[in-house]
Amino acid sequence: GMTGGQMAPTTLIDQVTTTSPAGRAGHREGYPVKMCEVFALLKGTSYLERVTVNKPAAVIKAKKAIARAFEHQAKKTGFSMVEILSMCPTNWKMGVLESCKWIDDVMSKEFPLGVIKDTLS
Repeated sequence: GMTGGQMAPTTLIDQVTTTSPAGRAGHREGYPVKMCEVFALLKGTSYLERVTVNKPAAVIKAKKAIARAFEHQAKKTGFSMVEILSMCPTNWKMGVLESCKWIDDVMSKEFPLGVIKDTLS
């Protein structure tokens, strides 16, 4: 996992990380990558969902998404992935509650939550 505060696919433009101390710039480090949307274009992808874990109800939804991904794998329908937007208050230099709110107010606007693809539905 990403544990050192380094830039990730979900790092937003101007967001500072240990590997982008001046803030992410599209022309320099590239733009955020919407992994679910990228994989949705590939043949053989059967289930993609983006969730968060910033509040109890979201954790329950994330567990259901992971179970659904395993269901796809058990049925051998194709590639499955659950993208989880999680908080990093230490490296974001925010309090825990502020980081939970930031996921809803900022990050999920760039990375909308929900099922991207489900071939069993």
